[in-house]
Amino acid sequence: MKTQQKMIGKVCSLALLALAATPALAADPVVTLKLHFHLPISSLANTLFITPWCEKIAKESNERMKCQIYPSMQLGGTPAQLYEQVRDGVADVVWALPGYTAGRFPMVEAFELPFMMQSPEATSRALWDYVDQFARAEFKDVKPLAFHVHGDGVFHTTSKQVRTSADLKGMKLRAPTRLTNKFIAMLGATPVSMPVPQVGDALAKGVIDGAVVPYEVVPSVKIQELVKYHSETDPAEPAFYTSTFIFAMNKAKYDSLPADLKKVIDHNSGVELSGQIGKAFLQADAEGKKLTTHNTTYVIPKAELDNWKKVAEPLKASWVSEMNGKGYNGQQLLNGAKALIAKHSAAIK
Repeated sequence: MKTQQKMIGKVCSLALLALAATPALAADPVVTLKLHFHLPISSLANTLFITPWCEKIAKESNERMKCQIYPSMQLGGTPAQLYEQVRDGVADVVWALPGYTAGRFPMVEAFELPFMMQSPEATSRALWDYVDQFARAEFKDVKPLAFHVHGDGVFHTTSKQVRTSADLKGMKLRAPTRLTNKFIAMLGATPVSMPVPQVGDALAKGVIDGAVVPYEVVPSVKIQELVKYHSETDPAEPAFYTSTFIFAMNKAKYDSLPADLKKVIDHNSGVELSGQIGKAFLQADAEGKKLTTHNTTYVIPKAELDNWKKVAEPLKASWVSEMNGKGYNGQQLLNGAKALIAKHSAAIK
């Protein structure tokens, strides 16, 4: 009997030793998401939106999911290739501009037409709903986490203040998207298309006379040190332009997550996140504008903007016709975008 007890005791001791020596195999592995974008780590987009999102999913997953952030295109490629990178798994999550690949995502261009956006929070919510209703097919290769827009576009110029469309004649201006390029050309400027990271060098070398970007971008490329003038549009009026953005995840990466981590991602995506990002970009504009106080700022009044709106009408009609030619109902898309913007604008007042 004693021998049997000794043997049982020995077996139990060995089992306990084995358990103590075994690594915590039962513990769930940490999922690391490679997150890639084009602006520097110090950008307001990162500090006010991207890093807080990463911190939130880490907290809600009990630190089982985290981001490895790669700013400034550190994984290689160009800003225009970010969508392909998340589609193909080069990155797990990206923040990108559909407008950097002109004509590839035609349906969301409705939001980049002139004078569509006044509240970035409301318009970002509207953009999410618009994609859900009309444009899912454009982004079927990825898992969208959010769609959003930035705040009012602003003219930042080196040698001449923009007060009227006459001031734009002959000026070489950077613009971000196909439709904004067309619009500023209609106003008399010579558009130069380039991603934001190239703007600082282009201003410094005199390749361009100015750029149209929101104040949020100012610190990322030190625009406040490279220009003398800033021309805003009347804040009571819709912005003369905005750009659309997508925050997206690789589908295979999402599908590989356990159910509870999928819930964390789902809880931190969608229309609410889209609105939160739009609101963050409004805050980012306020922070960026603080850096420009040593320069001269002018607010383009409603009377002048009314003239610009007349110039924009043929562009909107042309876009509708172009969409019809691609097999879409262009007027339905434009009306749908306007209706959703109005709906969400009324809801957040």
